Amino acid sequence: MNTPPSPSGAERTGGSSVRIGALVPLTRPGWVGAGRHLLAGLELAVREVNDAGGIVGRPLELVVRDTAADPQRAAAAVEELARLGVAALAGEYHSVVARAAATRADSLGLPFLCSSAVLDALTEQPTQWVARLAPAQSRGWQIYADFLLSAGHSRIAIAAESSVYWASGTRILRDYLTPRDGTVIELDLRALTPAAVCDELAGKRATALLLLAGHPEPAVSIVKSVRRDQRLAEIMIGAPAGQPEFTEWATLLGDDGAAIPFLRYLPERLSPLGARVETALRERLAEAPSFVAFEGYDTITVLADVLRSHGTDRARTAESWPRVAVEGTRGQIQFSRTPGISVWQWAGTPIQVVDRDPAEPDRFRILHTS
Repeated sequence: MNTPPSPSGAERTGGSSVRIGALVPLTRPGWVGAGRHLLAGLELAVREVNDAGGIVGRPLELVVRDTAADPQRAAAAVEELARLGVAALAGEYHSVVARAAATRADSLGLPFLCSSAVLDALTEQPTQWVARLAPAQSRGWQIYADFLLSAGHSRIAIAAESSVYWASGTRILRDYLTPRDGTVIELDLRALTPAAVCDELAGKRATALLLLAGHPEPAVSIVKSVRRDQRLAEIMIGAPAGQPEFTEWATLLGDDGAAIPFLRYLPERLSPLGARVETALRERLAEAPSFVAFEGYDTITVLADVLRSHGTDRARTAESWPRVAVEGTRGQIQFSRTPGISVWQWAGTPIQVVDRDPAEPDRFRILHTS
Protein backbone atom coordinates (compact mmCIF):
# COMPACT_ATOMS: atom_id res chain seq x y z
CA MET A 1 0.00 0.00 0.00
CA ASN A 2 1.29 3.47 -0.90
CA THR A 3 2.14 5.88 1.86
CA PRO A 4 -0.41 8.71 1.73
CA PRO A 5 1.02 12.04 0.60
CA SER A 6 1.93 14.39 3.41
CA PRO A 7 0.53 17.95 3.50
CA SER A 8 3.99 19.30 2.69
CA GLY A 9 4.21 17.23 -0.49
CA ALA A 10 7.02 14.98 0.72
CA GLU A 11 8.12 12.14 -1.57
CA ARG A 12 6.07 8.99 -1.68
CA THR A 13 7.71 5.61 -1.79
CA GLY A 14 6.97 2.19 -3.22
CA GLY A 15 7.31 3.01 -6.92
CA SER A 16 4.07 4.98 -7.12
CA SER A 17 3.59 7.50 -9.90
CA VAL A 18 4.75 11.10 -9.68
CA ARG A 19 1.62 13.16 -10.23
CA ILE A 20 1.34 16.57 -11.88
CA GLY A 21 -1.95 18.45 -11.74
CA ALA A 22 -3.01 19.95 -15.07
CA LEU A 23 -5.41 22.89 -15.32
CA VAL A 24 -6.98 23.11 -18.78
CA PRO A 25 -10.12 24.80 -20.24
CA LEU A 26 -11.96 21.91 -21.90
CA THR A 27 -15.58 23.10 -21.88
CA ARG A 28 -17.39 26.38 -22.60
CA PRO A 29 -17.19 29.19 -21.81
CA GLY A 30 -13.50 28.25 -21.83
CA TRP A 31 -11.59 28.53 -25.08
CA VAL A 32 -11.92 24.83 -25.88
CA GLY A 33 -9.61 24.85 -28.92
CA ALA A 34 -6.80 26.33 -26.86
CA GLY A 35 -7.46 23.81 -24.08
CA ARG A 36 -7.33 20.88 -26.49
CA HIS A 37 -3.97 22.01 -27.88
CA LEU A 38 -2.56 22.71 -24.43
CA LEU A 39 -3.58 19.26 -23.21
CA ALA A 40 -2.14 17.59 -26.33
CA GLY A 41 1.24 19.15 -25.59
CA LEU A 42 1.13 18.17 -21.93
CA GLU A 43 0.13 14.58 -22.72
CA LEU A 44 2.72 14.12 -25.47
CA ALA A 45 5.52 15.23 -23.17
CA VAL A 46 4.30 12.95 -20.35
CA ARG A 47 4.29 10.00 -22.74
CA GLU A 48 7.84 10.77 -23.87
CA VAL A 49 9.07 11.19 -20.30
CA ASN A 50 7.63 7.78 -19.40
CA ASP A 51 9.04 6.16 -22.56
CA ALA A 52 12.46 7.41 -21.40
CA GLY A 53 12.14 5.87 -17.92
CA GLY A 54 9.92 8.32 -16.06
CA ILE A 55 11.14 10.24 -13.02
CA VAL A 56 14.02 8.16 -11.69
CA GLY A 57 12.10 4.99 -12.53
CA ARG A 58 8.69 6.24 -11.37
CA PRO A 59 6.00 6.92 -14.01
CA LEU A 60 4.82 10.48 -14.51
CA GLU A 61 1.03 10.84 -14.26
CA LEU A 62 -1.08 13.80 -15.38
CA VAL A 63 -4.16 14.54 -13.25
CA VAL A 64 -6.33 16.76 -15.44
CA ARG A 65 -8.99 19.20 -14.23
CA ASP A 66 -11.24 21.25 -16.52
CA THR A 67 -11.31 24.91 -15.46
CA ALA A 68 -13.94 25.98 -18.05
CA ALA A 69 -12.56 29.55 -17.82
CA ASP A 70 -13.94 29.82 -14.26
CA PRO A 71 -11.55 31.28 -11.66
CA GLN A 72 -13.46 29.79 -8.71
CA ARG A 73 -13.51 26.37 -10.31
CA ALA A 74 -9.76 26.63 -10.91
CA ALA A 75 -9.06 27.62 -7.31
CA ALA A 76 -11.12 24.66 -6.08
CA ALA A 77 -9.22 22.36 -8.45
CA VAL A 78 -5.90 23.59 -7.04
CA GLU A 79 -7.07 22.74 -3.52
CA GLU A 80 -8.23 19.28 -4.63
CA LEU A 81 -4.98 18.55 -6.49
CA ALA A 82 -2.94 19.67 -3.49
CA ARG A 83 -4.85 17.19 -1.31
CA LEU A 84 -4.23 14.45 -3.88
CA GLY A 85 -0.50 14.96 -3.37
CA VAL A 86 0.54 16.27 -6.79
CA ALA A 87 4.17 17.35 -6.93
CA ALA A 88 3.36 20.45 -9.00
CA LEU A 89 0.73 22.17 -11.12
CA ALA A 90 0.92 22.82 -14.86
CA GLY A 91 -1.13 24.51 -17.53
CA GLU A 92 -3.98 27.00 -17.81
CA TYR A 93 -4.64 29.26 -20.77
CA HIS A 94 -6.96 32.02 -19.53
CA SER A 95 -5.13 34.76 -17.64
CA VAL A 96 -7.85 35.58 -15.12
CA VAL A 97 -8.23 31.86 -14.34
CA ALA A 98 -4.47 31.38 -14.05
CA ARG A 99 -4.33 34.30 -11.62
CA ALA A 100 -6.84 32.59 -9.33
CA ALA A 101 -4.91 29.32 -9.59
CA ALA A 102 -1.57 31.01 -8.95
CA THR A 103 -2.92 32.85 -5.91
CA ARG A 104 -4.24 29.61 -4.40
CA ALA A 105 -1.08 27.66 -5.27
CA ASP A 106 1.01 30.35 -3.60
CA SER A 107 -1.10 30.19 -0.43
CA LEU A 108 -0.82 26.38 -0.32
CA GLY A 109 2.88 26.17 -1.11
CA LEU A 110 2.29 24.22 -4.33
CA PRO A 111 4.67 24.81 -7.28
CA PHE A 112 2.84 26.00 -10.40
CA LEU A 113 4.42 26.28 -13.85
CA CYS A 114 1.95 28.36 -15.83
CA SER A 115 1.98 27.45 -19.51
CA SER A 116 0.06 30.11 -21.40
CA ALA A 117 -1.46 32.95 -19.35
CA VAL A 118 0.21 36.34 -19.81
CA LEU A 119 -1.32 38.75 -17.27
CA ASP A 120 1.57 40.65 -15.65
CA ALA A 121 0.09 40.52 -12.14
CA LEU A 122 -0.37 36.76 -11.96
CA THR A 123 -0.15 37.12 -8.17
CA GLU A 124 -0.63 40.26 -6.08
CA GLN A 125 2.71 39.85 -4.29
CA PRO A 126 6.02 38.34 -5.47
CA THR A 127 6.01 34.58 -5.00
CA GLN A 128 8.61 31.82 -5.10
CA TRP A 129 6.03 29.16 -5.95
CA VAL A 130 4.97 30.21 -9.45
CA ALA A 131 6.92 30.32 -12.70
CA ARG A 132 5.69 31.09 -16.22
CA LEU A 133 6.61 30.16 -19.79
CA ALA A 134 4.40 32.61 -21.70
CA PRO A 135 5.71 36.18 -21.99
CA ALA A 136 4.25 38.85 -19.74
CA GLN A 137 1.40 40.74 -21.41
CA SER A 138 3.28 44.04 -21.21
CA ARG A 139 6.17 42.65 -23.28
CA GLY A 140 4.06 40.95 -25.95
CA TRP A 141 1.52 43.72 -26.36
CA GLN A 142 4.21 46.43 -26.59
CA ILE A 143 5.72 44.44 -29.46
CA TYR A 144 2.27 44.39 -31.03
CA ALA A 145 2.03 48.16 -30.58
CA ASP A 146 5.39 48.53 -32.32
CA PHE A 147 3.99 46.55 -35.23
CA LEU A 148 0.96 48.86 -35.45
CA LEU A 149 3.15 51.96 -35.58
CA SER A 150 5.54 50.45 -38.12
CA ALA A 151 2.53 49.57 -40.31
CA GLY A 152 1.46 53.23 -40.27
CA HIS A 153 -1.46 53.03 -37.85
CA SER A 154 -1.79 56.03 -35.56
CA ARG A 155 -5.59 56.15 -34.98
CA ILE A 156 -6.36 52.85 -33.30
CA ALA A 157 -9.76 51.79 -31.97
CA ILE A 158 -9.91 49.21 -29.19
CA ALA A 159 -13.19 47.31 -28.86
CA ALA A 160 -13.00 45.76 -25.41
CA GLU A 161 -15.13 43.62 -23.15
CA SER A 162 -15.01 43.99 -19.39
CA SER A 163 -12.31 41.94 -17.63
CA VAL A 164 -9.02 42.45 -15.84
CA TYR A 165 -7.21 40.95 -18.83
CA TRP A 166 -8.79 43.20 -21.46
CA ALA A 167 -8.41 46.27 -19.22
CA SER A 168 -4.73 45.46 -18.73
CA GLY A 169 -4.26 45.10 -22.50
CA THR A 170 -5.99 48.41 -23.16
CA ARG A 171 -3.77 50.17 -20.63
CA ILE A 172 -0.56 48.68 -22.07
CA LEU A 173 -1.49 49.75 -25.59
CA ARG A 174 -2.61 53.23 -24.57
CA ASP A 175 0.46 53.88 -22.42
CA TYR A 176 2.79 52.75 -25.20
CA LEU A 177 1.06 54.35 -28.21
CA THR A 178 0.06 57.75 -26.81
CA PRO A 179 3.62 59.09 -26.20
CA ARG A 180 4.50 57.95 -29.75
CA ASP A 181 1.82 60.14 -31.40
CA GLY A 182 -0.76 57.38 -31.50
CA THR A 183 -4.43 58.01 -30.73
CA VAL A 184 -6.32 55.28 -28.88
CA ILE A 185 -10.12 55.25 -29.20
CA GLU A 186 -11.82 53.01 -26.64
CA LEU A 187 -15.10 51.32 -27.57
CA ASP A 188 -17.06 49.63 -24.78
CA LEU A 189 -18.56 46.37 -26.05
CA ARG A 190 -20.95 46.26 -23.09
CA ALA A 191 -22.78 49.17 -24.72
CA LEU A 192 -22.20 48.64 -28.46
CA THR A 193 -23.60 46.13 -30.93
CA PRO A 194 -21.40 45.07 -33.86
CA ALA A 195 -23.29 47.52 -36.10
CA ALA A 196 -22.73 50.33 -33.59
CA VAL A 197 -19.01 49.47 -33.50
CA CYS A 198 -18.92 50.01 -37.27
CA ASP A 199 -20.62 53.41 -36.89
CA GLU A 200 -18.07 54.46 -34.27
CA LEU A 201 -15.15 53.36 -36.45
CA ALA A 202 -16.44 55.30 -39.43
CA GLY A 203 -17.16 58.41 -37.40
CA LYS A 204 -13.80 58.50 -35.63
CA ARG A 205 -11.71 57.73 -38.75
CA ALA A 206 -9.82 54.85 -37.12
CA THR A 207 -7.39 52.98 -39.37
CA ALA A 208 -7.15 49.90 -37.14
CA LEU A 209 -9.59 48.05 -34.90
CA LEU A 210 -8.26 45.78 -32.16
CA LEU A 211 -10.58 43.07 -30.87
CA LEU A 212 -10.17 42.70 -27.12
CA ALA A 213 -13.14 40.39 -27.01
CA GLY A 214 -14.09 36.79 -26.41
CA HIS A 215 -14.02 34.00 -28.97
CA PRO A 216 -16.16 33.07 -30.74
CA GLU A 217 -18.51 35.82 -29.62
CA PRO A 218 -18.59 38.74 -29.88
CA ALA A 219 -15.32 38.69 -31.88
CA VAL A 220 -16.69 36.72 -34.85
CA SER A 221 -19.81 38.90 -35.21
CA ILE A 222 -17.74 42.09 -35.10
CA VAL A 223 -15.38 40.83 -37.81
CA LYS A 224 -18.31 39.92 -40.06
CA SER A 225 -19.94 43.33 -39.55
CA VAL A 226 -16.74 45.26 -40.26
CA ARG A 227 -15.89 43.19 -43.35
CA ARG A 228 -19.34 43.89 -44.82
CA ASP A 229 -19.32 47.64 -44.13
CA GLN A 230 -18.18 49.52 -47.26
CA ARG A 231 -17.16 52.52 -45.14
CA LEU A 232 -14.51 50.35 -43.45
CA ALA A 233 -12.98 48.67 -46.51
CA GLU A 234 -9.51 49.99 -45.64
CA ILE A 235 -9.51 49.33 -41.90
CA MET A 236 -7.15 46.75 -40.43
CA ILE A 237 -8.61 44.38 -37.85
CA GLY A 238 -6.20 43.05 -35.22
CA ALA A 239 -6.52 40.50 -32.43
CA PRO A 240 -3.43 40.62 -30.19
CA ALA A 241 -4.80 37.94 -27.83
CA GLY A 242 -4.53 35.29 -30.57
CA GLN A 243 -8.11 34.46 -31.53
CA PRO A 244 -7.19 33.68 -35.19
CA GLU A 245 -4.59 31.07 -34.16
CA PHE A 246 -7.06 28.20 -33.94
CA THR A 247 -8.86 26.29 -36.69
CA GLU A 248 -12.30 27.24 -35.33
CA TRP A 249 -11.61 30.87 -36.28
CA ALA A 250 -11.03 29.97 -39.92
CA THR A 251 -14.01 27.61 -39.91
CA LEU A 252 -16.39 30.28 -38.60
CA LEU A 253 -15.08 33.19 -40.67
CA GLY A 254 -13.57 31.72 -43.82
CA ASP A 255 -11.84 34.40 -45.89
CA ASP A 256 -13.08 37.09 -43.48
CA GLY A 257 -10.77 35.65 -40.81
CA ALA A 258 -7.59 36.25 -42.82
CA ALA A 259 -5.30 39.30 -42.58
CA ILE A 260 -6.05 39.80 -38.86
CA PRO A 261 -2.66 40.09 -37.09
CA PHE A 262 -2.20 38.42 -33.71
CA LEU A 263 0.56 37.48 -31.27
CA ARG A 264 2.12 34.04 -31.50
CA TYR A 265 4.92 32.67 -29.31
CA LEU A 266 7.03 30.67 -31.75
CA PRO A 267 10.50 31.20 -33.25
CA GLU A 268 10.91 31.92 -36.96
CA ARG A 269 12.46 28.46 -37.34
CA LEU A 270 11.90 25.49 -35.07
CA SER A 271 14.91 23.61 -33.73
CA PRO A 272 15.27 19.89 -34.54
CA LEU A 273 13.50 19.16 -31.24
CA GLY A 274 10.73 21.60 -32.11
CA ALA A 275 10.31 20.10 -35.58
CA ARG A 276 10.08 16.58 -34.16
CA VAL A 277 7.51 17.65 -31.58
CA GLU A 278 5.54 19.54 -34.24
CA THR A 279 5.22 16.33 -36.26
CA ALA A 280 4.07 14.34 -33.21
CA LEU A 281 1.59 17.04 -32.18
CA ARG A 282 0.17 17.27 -35.68
CA GLU A 283 -0.48 13.53 -35.61
CA ARG A 284 -2.09 13.73 -32.16
CA LEU A 285 -4.30 16.72 -33.02
CA ALA A 286 -5.03 15.85 -36.66
CA GLU A 287 -4.24 19.48 -37.50
CA ALA A 288 -1.36 21.92 -37.30
CA PRO A 289 -0.37 22.51 -33.66
CA SER A 290 -0.72 26.02 -32.28
CA PHE A 291 1.92 27.69 -30.14
CA VAL A 292 -0.22 26.68 -27.15
CA ALA A 293 0.51 23.00 -27.81
CA PHE A 294 4.24 23.76 -27.72
CA GLU A 295 3.74 25.62 -24.44
CA GLY A 296 2.14 22.50 -22.98
CA TYR A 297 4.99 20.27 -24.13
CA ASP A 298 7.64 22.64 -22.78
CA THR A 299 5.86 22.84 -19.41
CA ILE A 300 6.20 19.11 -18.79
CA THR A 301 9.76 19.09 -20.17
CA VAL A 302 10.78 21.66 -17.55
CA LEU A 303 8.90 20.02 -14.67
CA ALA A 304 10.32 16.58 -15.50
CA ASP A 305 13.85 17.97 -15.47
CA VAL A 306 13.26 19.65 -12.11
CA LEU A 307 11.70 16.53 -10.59
CA ARG A 308 14.55 14.31 -11.79
CA SER A 309 17.15 16.69 -10.39
CA HIS A 310 15.55 17.76 -7.13
CA GLY A 311 12.95 15.13 -6.25
CA THR A 312 9.25 15.66 -5.65
CA ASP A 313 9.42 17.78 -2.49
CA ARG A 314 7.40 20.89 -3.27
CA ALA A 315 9.71 23.35 -1.53
CA ARG A 316 12.74 22.01 -3.40
CA THR A 317 10.89 22.37 -6.69
CA ALA A 318 10.07 26.01 -5.97
CA GLU A 319 13.65 26.69 -4.93
CA SER A 320 14.88 25.28 -8.24
CA TRP A 321 13.18 27.80 -10.61
CA PRO A 322 16.23 30.10 -10.84
CA ARG A 323 18.50 27.12 -11.63
CA VAL A 324 16.43 25.75 -14.53
CA ALA A 325 18.26 25.49 -17.85
CA VAL A 326 16.24 23.26 -20.16
CA GLU A 327 16.17 22.97 -23.95
CA GLY A 328 12.54 23.41 -24.98
CA THR A 329 10.87 23.31 -28.35
CA ARG A 330 11.20 27.09 -28.72
CA GLY A 331 14.63 27.73 -27.19
CA GLN A 332 16.61 27.48 -23.98
CA ILE A 333 14.27 27.94 -21.02
CA GLN A 334 15.55 29.78 -17.96
CA PHE A 335 13.65 31.76 -15.35
CA SER A 336 14.55 35.11 -13.85
CA ARG A 337 13.01 37.93 -11.88
CA THR A 338 11.63 40.65 -14.16
CA PRO A 339 10.76 44.13 -12.83
CA GLY A 340 7.01 44.46 -12.34
CA ILE A 341 6.39 40.70 -12.70
CA SER A 342 5.51 38.80 -9.52
CA VAL A 343 6.47 35.29 -10.70
CA TRP A 344 9.60 33.60 -12.05
CA GLN A 345 9.53 34.49 -15.73
CA TRP A 346 11.03 33.00 -18.90
CA ALA A 347 12.29 36.22 -20.44
CA GLY A 348 13.42 34.63 -23.71
CA THR A 349 10.06 33.54 -25.11
CA PRO A 350 10.04 34.17 -28.88
CA ILE A 351 7.29 36.57 -29.98
CA GLN A 352 5.86 37.08 -33.47
CA VAL A 353 3.02 39.08 -34.99
CA VAL A 354 1.43 36.88 -37.65
CA ASP A 355 -1.77 36.63 -39.65
CA ARG A 356 -3.57 34.14 -41.88
CA ASP A 357 -2.62 34.63 -45.52
CA PRO A 358 -5.66 35.88 -47.53
CA ALA A 359 -4.46 33.83 -50.50
CA GLU A 360 -4.18 30.67 -48.38
CA PRO A 361 -5.97 31.05 -45.00
CA ASP A 362 -4.42 27.88 -43.57
CA ARG A 363 -0.94 29.43 -43.95
CA PHE A 364 0.44 31.99 -41.49
CA ARG A 365 2.51 35.01 -42.52
CA ILE A 366 5.11 36.43 -40.13
CA LEU A 367 4.66 40.20 -40.13
CA HIS A 368 6.86 41.31 -37.21
CA THR A 369 9.20 39.71 -34.67
CA SER A 370 10.63 40.73 -31.32
